[in-house]
Amino acid sequence: MDRTTFKKRLDRCCSLMKDAGLDALLLTKPANMFYLTGDGRLCAFAIITRGGRVALGVPRTDVEDAGWFAHFDHIAGFDDEVGMIHAIAHYFKEFGVTQGSLGLEYSFLTQSMMTMLTHPHAKPDGVTPTDCTPLMSALRIVKDDCEIDLIRHAAKAADAGMAAAVKAVKPGVTESAVAAEAERAMRLEGADGFWKTYVSAGERTGIAHGLPTQRKITPGDLVMIDLHPVVNAYSADLCRTVCEGSSSVEQEKAYEVYLDAQQATIEKIKAGVTVKDIEETFRGMLNMAGHGEHLFGPLIHGVGIEFEEAPLPAGHAFFHGEKAPEALKENTVIAVGNCGLYLGPWGVRVEDTVVVTRDGHMVLTNFPRQLLLEL
Repeated sequence: MDRTTFKKRLDRCCSLMKDAGLDALLLTKPANMFYLTGDGRLCAFAIITRGGRVALGVPRTDVEDAGWFAHFDHIAGFDDEVGMIHAIAHYFKEFGVTQGSLGLEYSFLTQSMMTMLTHPHAKPDGVTPTDCTPLMSALRIVKDDCEIDLIRHAAKAADAGMAAAVKAVKPGVTESAVAAEAERAMRLEGADGFWKTYVSAGERTGIAHGLPTQRKITPGDLVMIDLHPVVNAYSADLCRTVCEGSSSVEQEKAYEVYLDAQQATIEKIKAGVTVKDIEETFRGMLNMAGHGEHLFGPLIHGVGIEFEEAPLPAGHAFFHGEKAPEALKENTVIAVGNCGLYLGPWGVRVEDTVVVTRDGHMVLTNFPRQLLLEL
């Protein structure tokens, strides 16, 4: 992404800060830092003023590396947490921010991190902290063309990873080995990394987040695979459930009910539709099929720099410190199928990454949706 892209983002950020009455932002969340500066490394910070001045603080060892990628007016290196506090204090003084309102990422910061960033040696007494989580989400929720391209590339990596994972599903193979095949294929397809890879088999498909273990796949197992590759900081989200061997009639019926509901929900997606409307379509079909008691968690979430971000359904948004979502806008990216049907001894789920367009939608993840293995 070029400097013009970051200048547009910064200008919009400053406009939102003005509307919110914020004089500065102090960011430490990698996703937010990356969005505004092009660099989102850990153990770092960014200060953004309402006038559009940007300062970065990174470990002293990383100053040169950050200088190659990031967009900023000032950069400082520090040796430890004390040095970080002093660097923050220096930029408040440099930018003349001695009073007013300071945006902090309440939903990201631990209590100890909050204490550090508001330490008297870092923050001027006249500066009052307030939550900037909703502001940053509003800034990032609609993707530009470059972001859509990166998410499309991540989706392609997810499809490649799923193909490798499904191919590895055989009796005696561990969940962890299936995850390893998926992650290797995603890297070969251009992924720089991935959020947690979920692989669960047999009775473990009945849990919400199946982190891979050394459990070996046995004949007749359902296997749930959920992938989240990252390409140049942007993610995609893809989940499939497959069966090693023969599935039961009950499993096939549950899978078809879930897939029908997921696909019907995707068909309703377009700019102007609300998250509530499309989630009600999904839940309504599953309820009508008698599976209302077999759901857990939200069915839809946003995708971008993080594999789960705004927009989120209202209840889930509150839990994450976000505002209830507005109607979907063009170039918002969402995942449809975030939770499955959990029927006790097993579960089924199908999830895809979808771009909202003016008149409809575009599905970015395209691995086949079928329960029985044919690869």
